[in-house]
Amino acid sequence: MPEIIVALDYPSVEEAVALAEKLQGRGLWLKVGMELFTLGGPDIVRELQNMGYKVFLDLKFHDIPNTVHGAVSSAAKLGVKLTTIHLCGGAEMCKAAVAAATAASGLTVLGVTVLTSLSAEDLQADLAMYGFEADPVTPSPATLAVNRAMAAKNWGLKGIVCSPHEIEKIKAVCGENFICLTPGIRLAGGATQDQKRVMTPGKAASLGSDFLVIGRAITAAADPETACDKVLEDIYKAKLV
Repeated sequence: MPEIIVALDYPSVEEAVALAEKLQGRGLWLKVGMELFTLGGPDIVRELQNMGYKVFLDLKFHDIPNTVHGAVSSAAKLGVKLTTIHLCGGAEMCKAAVAAATAASGLTVLGVTVLTSLSAEDLQADLAMYGFEADPVTPSPATLAVNRAMAAKNWGLKGIVCSPHEIEKIKAVCGENFICLTPGIRLAGGATQDQKRVMTPGKAASLGSDFLVIGRAITAAADPETACDKVLEDIYKAKLV
């Protein structure tokens, strides 16, 4: 069964803490991303940990190797269990992150492959912006994600962040124990918002996702507790099929 991470993407610390209090006792992780960390800093992480939660610090570090090494070391000192870097930062940056996590122990660094808000058209448009609109070999998001996952494994990372649509291909080339953390999870019939490559919790679980990151399907629900229970039910049913 995959671990469930609820993304506390709220515009205030108070709202984030209020939801955390409601969801206690379900064995969930909580994600502190850029919005909440900018508001609450290390204190919000400590508060959630004091409530018994494991915290996924999703800041997607992307800088020169020395800076990323220091940022990952700081995350380890904060006691978080998962954090992220952008794989497009390159080999030396990624290896520096791995070295920092290894020295600290207890922290796993995952590499972001391709954001789930990006489509094939977005990748082509990005190339066109730099004058490569005639490039016939623009990779699809899936191909790019798989290639970056293989590079991540070679650089020493234990796993990646990817769309649920890439889980099977990545596991096939990187191994079943290579961690796939998947955002873009929505309940059937739910709005996709700005995500373009989405999937239901049960389907992602059946494909082998190790961590499901679920945000607005729970946090924007009229009854977040019921929505959370529906997610768990969807996963349970899928794993029984």
